[in-house]
Amino acid sequence: MKIEVVLAWPRRVQSVTLELPPGACVRDALAAAGWSGAAGVSGYAVFGERALVDTVLQDGDRVELLRPLQADPKEARRRRARKEPK
Repeated sequence: MKIEVVLAWPRRVQSVTLELPPGACVRDALAAAGWSGAAGVSGYAVFGERALVDTVLQDGDRVELLRPLQADPKEARRRRARKEPK
């Protein structure tokens, strides 16, 4: 089965397409991509849905390596609201 593994930074994306056996999980995809110890990764998702390393993959899935948020979205909105004229 074909799986895509994606790691994104601001203004840059790295993607690897893999051929894995049926029953492979996120852990297998990371190992095959060589990203099992990728620095700065805080979690994983499959098509935007949170996943664990033992989540079983389906043909055509996209595994995304998640990084921690650089800013709290609620605090960023508060800052923008304070700057906007009323």
